[in-house]
Amino acid sequence: MHIDIIVTLIAAVFGSTGFWTWVQNRNKKKSAEAMLLLGIAYDKILWQCNKHIEQGYISADDYDDLNKYLFVPYREMGGDGTAEKLMEEVKRLPTRKEVTE
Repeated sequence: MHIDIIVTLIAAVFGSTGFWTWVQNRNKKKSAEAMLLLGIAYDKILWQCNKHIEQGYISADDYDDLNKYLFVPYREMGGDGTAEKLMEEVKRLPTRKEVTE
């Protein structure tokens, strides 16, 4: 008897258009959030890479932070090759110690 009720409830939930609308909207929201994060990371990576390329060097700490906290997650989320090209340029920069003022 209880199994019949459970099966009926499951069928009603999965058969309802409201459930599938909720699933689709949830996926769209996640997709928009992912695109927003990719865009923010892309902007930050380009800004930092260009800054270091322009100054002609990068500190080891700055490189580690840029690579570990921005570029690697960006690439794993499906980021494009532009950031990768700039990171390759940054990798070739000479490393200097941070100068504190």
